[in-house]
Amino acid sequence: MPRLLIAGCGYLGQAVADLFLEADWQVEGWTMSPESAKRLRTRAYSVRAVDISNQDDVRAQAGNFDTVLHLASTRGGDSDSYREVYLNGVRNLLGRFGTSKILFTSSTSVYPQNSGEWVTEESAAEPKPETGRILREAEDLVRAKNGVVIRLAGIYGPGRSALLTKFLGGEAILDLENDRFVNEIHRDDAAAAIQLLMTRQNSLGQVYNVVDNEPLLLSECYRWLAARLNRPLPPIGRSTAKRKRGESNKRVGNAKLRAIGWTPHYPSFAAGMEKSVLPSFHLGAT
Repeated sequence: MPRLLIAGCGYLGQAVADLFLEADWQVEGWTMSPESAKRLRTRAYSVRAVDISNQDDVRAQAGNFDTVLHLASTRGGDSDSYREVYLNGVRNLLGRFGTSKILFTSSTSVYPQNSGEWVTEESAAEPKPETGRILREAEDLVRAKNGVVIRLAGIYGPGRSALLTKFLGGEAILDLENDRFVNEIHRDDAAAAIQLLMTRQNSLGQVYNVVDNEPLLLSECYRWLAARLNRPLPPIGRSTAKRKRGESNKRVGNAKLRAIGWTPHYPSFAAGMEKSVLPSFHLGAT
C-alpha cells in the first residue's frame, strides 16, 4: 500500500486525502496546531501537529512516504510567514524525505503580467512582491530535486469563496477603470489535479498551472453574482484595497494540465458557484 504525507491538511489537503484514501493509499496528515489535529481526529487517517518550518520537528517524525505534498498555507500572511511556511517548509521536507516524490503548491501570483494577456507555464514568472519571490525560490528548490510544482489559482469550494464573501459583505467595488482578470479553481478540481500528477511519472520536474477554463473579469464576476442572487450591483468606484500578492491582470492557461488527461468538473466560476458553492452558503434575505 503506497504511503502519502500531506503537510498542510487543511481545506484542500482534506479533499486530497479523501481521494487518495479511495484509491487505497495510506495517508498521514500534518497540521500546524494541536487544535487543528484534534479537530481531525475522526478522519480515516492519522493527523499530527507538526511545524514544517521547524527542522527539528520535521526530522523527529517517524516513517517514510512514497509521496509528500506541501499544501501548507500562510492564509494571507506577510513575507516572514511566507519564508517560514513555504521556503523553510520546503527545505525541511526535502531534507527529511529527499527520496520521496514531492509536490509543492505555489500560486499563479508568481506571474506579474498586467495587461490581460494569456500566460502559460513558459511565461515569465518574475514577481515583484517579496512574497512572490519567496514562492519562486521554493519552486526552484523542489524542481531541483525533480519534484512537481503546481501554481494554484484562487481556490474556492463548499463553504469558501473570497469573491462571494466580499460581495455578500458589501466590500465589493466595481472599479471599471482598473478592471482585471481573476483566475479561479474549485477545490475538488485542484485535488483531482494533484492526484493525477502524483500518479504520473512523467510529471516529475514539471510546473503546472491549476486553474479552470475561463478566466473572468472581476466586474463580470460581481455582475453574475448580483444577477444570480437578485441583489444590487456593488457601487462603482476606485478600489483602494492593497492586495498582498501584488497587482496583476492576466489570464492563466491550463492547456498543459489538460493535455495529460485532467478535465475540470467545474470549468468556470459560474459553474462551480451554481453547482457547489451557493448551496453551502447562508445567503440570508435577498
